[in-house]
Amino acid sequence: MAATATSVAETCAAARAAALALANAPTEQKNRALEAAAGLLEERAALILEANAADLADQRAAALTPALRDRLTLTEDRIRAMAAGVREVAALPDPVGEELERRTLASGLDLRKVRVPLGVVAVVYEARPNVTVDCAALTIKSGNAIVLRGSSYAERSNGALAAIVRDALEQAGLPVDAVGLVAGGREDLAELATQDGLVDLLIPRGGEGLKAALKEVATVPVMYAAAGNCHVYVHSDADLEMARRIAYDAKVDRPGVCNSAETLLVDRQVAAAFLPGILGDLHGAGVELVGDEQTRANANGAEVGEAVAQDWDTEYLDMKMAVGVVESLEAAIDHVNRHGSGHSEAIVTQSEQAAELFTAGVDAAAVYVNASTRFTDGFEYGMGAEIGNSTQKLHARGPIGLRELTTFKYVVHGDGQVRG
Repeated sequence: MAATATSVAETCAAARAAALALANAPTEQKNRALEAAAGLLEERAALILEANAADLADQRAAALTPALRDRLTLTEDRIRAMAAGVREVAALPDPVGEELERRTLASGLDLRKVRVPLGVVAVVYEARPNVTVDCAALTIKSGNAIVLRGSSYAERSNGALAAIVRDALEQAGLPVDAVGLVAGGREDLAELATQDGLVDLLIPRGGEGLKAALKEVATVPVMYAAAGNCHVYVHSDADLEMARRIAYDAKVDRPGVCNSAETLLVDRQVAAAFLPGILGDLHGAGVELVGDEQTRANANGAEVGEAVAQDWDTEYLDMKMAVGVVESLEAAIDHVNRHGSGHSEAIVTQSEQAAELFTAGVDAAAVYVNASTRFTDGFEYGMGAEIGNSTQKLHARGPIGLRELTTFKYVVHGDGQVRG
């Protein structure tokens, strides 16, 4: 059932009504909707690819970088992966109704703290159509309604995917307005961010520009799934071959996503041994490199431009990387905390003490020891999918999965107690 064209306010009001019904839906019924959605994704793959091809051919997508076009592109494999992710969400335990705490008070009251849905979650995201399905699956399972505002670049793809999930909800006997889709204009963004009383939480997935735009207008609660200016630090006690694999993967595997590394930091003690090889690898893969003086002195033929101050603070989301040499572990931690966005950071080291100091000292949602930053992902973390990665510290941090889409209430039973 395709969504009819309605205003932002009407879509949010419909979602609010649907949320009240979905909050009390049994787990089995929600899982039926998810299984139906997974099946329809596979059955309608040709229609999804047709819509996606039209988005890619649109002149609005012509100016996108290769990395952003990759984010926009759907393939049969990616559609199968979306369906698999939906089925994995269906297989996860339902967080709604989970008892977090129970005790008997001095008054004799029986107090229980239980998980409940947030209500209506709005998600603003850029050119990644798979987010439509990931977000819808997580909100359905956690008993929330969702209002999606995708990029205009992916308008046709998002529309096809949202229609599939709405059809699946109808097949399961759940309200179709539990999934709504609104237009991608700036005015619509401002209207969505001010739907007090209808939207319980707004989650933007995007860069600092989107974050800044919302900070100017939002009156509803916002949890930022913000930029990923991520680092890989090669410690003086690192296995350099391991470090070479990790640094390469963190940048090259999928440079257009928020958990890719934007900066490589190398301890001065291993710079001469490590930098020529990794710079050659990255340059050979087509990565544009910028670096400080010590990095360029160890380039060994690889082309490395001069890094400017802005480079250390930039989330490129592309085949570009800043490379710097630091004097010590403490200097690396300081650099990460000054320039990082609090997303994902990695150290490569054989020293347990260095690993402990780095993980304790770095202020980020995810900190890795001897592994690529590319693993910060709800699917990789066993959450089935994610709505985004929160770089904040209130309510949720890191991948936003089922439990992060719930709050709690106190349910208190008595046998006639009064306070006075």
